[in-house]
Amino acid sequence: MSAIKETERATRAATQVGAVITIKVLYFASLADAANCQQETVKVEPSTSLSELYDSLSQKHGFSHSQEELRVAVNDYFAKWSDPINDGDSVVFITPVAGG
Repeated sequence: MSAIKETERATRAATQVGAVITIKVLYFASLADAANCQQETVKVEPSTSLSELYDSLSQKHGFSHSQEELRVAVNDYFAKWSDPINDGDSVVFITPVAGG
């Protein structure tokens, strides 16, 4: 079996029910303070949305910001809260910025 076919088969198997995907979550500003880290590796079910991910991490770390106050980016691009997460993605929750 070719390496490409083997990779495709492994990808399909990983997205089956009960499988998990691994993503990297980056934290900045008050979210990094609350999480007590700047990044962490998280395992979630393949069907997890960004909204569900933030809810879970908010409960874990006690974030004070609601989703309405934040922006979210995946792999360096702004995303919608309803967007899916893929294995290996890098997710950043962006807090409001004030300045002058």
